[in-house]
Amino acid sequence: MTKDNFMLEVLPTPTQRVALVIQYLGTHFHGWQRQPQKPTVQEEIETAITTILGHKVNLHGAGRTDSGVHAAAQVAHFDATGKIPPHKWASVLNSYLPDGILIRASAKVDSDWHARFNASYRRYRYTLYTEARPNLFLQPFSWHYFYEPINETLIQKALTPLIGHHHLAAFHRSNSGRKHSWVEVQAAECDRNGALIKIEIQADGFLYGMVRLLVAMLVKVGIGKMSLERFTHIWQNQLRKEVRHAAPAKGLCLLRVGYPDFPFPPQVWYDTQPQYFFEQLNQ
Repeated sequence: MTKDNFMLEVLPTPTQRVALVIQYLGTHFHGWQRQPQKPTVQEEIETAITTILGHKVNLHGAGRTDSGVHAAAQVAHFDATGKIPPHKWASVLNSYLPDGILIRASAKVDSDWHARFNASYRRYRYTLYTEARPNLFLQPFSWHYFYEPINETLIQKALTPLIGHHHLAAFHRSNSGRKHSWVEVQAAECDRNGALIKIEIQADGFLYGMVRLLVAMLVKVGIGKMSLERFTHIWQNQLRKEVRHAAPAKGLCLLRVGYPDFPFPPQVWYDTQPQYFFEQLNQ
């Protein structure tokens, strides 16, 4: 066979779409989204994948968390080449990632599956610690608010009317790329266990800064400095200028992201922010 009649067929490298369940400590990073000259979760994971594969890879997350906000089960996906089985990516990546990021699990998904667009909801949890004595082990994950007693029943009463499809411009920070402020709130709950109060909000999507702005207003309701009627009037009439403060980032955690076609069992992603402090503080 001569050089002229010999043809070498070059086959394309096969790719697999891999989904990740990711935990991270927000205090270590300037949020999820890649930023120039600042450490972010997306950049750290993309760098690790690129190092392993030898070429640049884009990581797509289910949502963006602000600087200082934690995640118990963020979800992302990327397209991988090579021979690493999808379920092995979690352990491989964990050997490359810095402290503060952990891949809890990985799995193969369909080539058209998307971490952001396939999600049916995101759920955030905000934790308040109300005991006057500080607690080092709660400090990184809660807002230590002990100045006035907080009535969690009032907070729940304020939350309940938010369930549904609403225009929540009052809780939408500036500098957001989102063109509207409509949100479908699916659940809104507040409960207390001992010195800890947790507020959980579930929605199809969240506005930039929404939960932290909302929690700061809810605390005003809970300590009696704002009436239920005034709180409802502010958000129903989109009075953004009346919402002046945001709760600290460290109390907020992206608890989970839900999908109709998720490849992971519930124990991997459903409720992985530990709650054992609730029991410890009541002893």
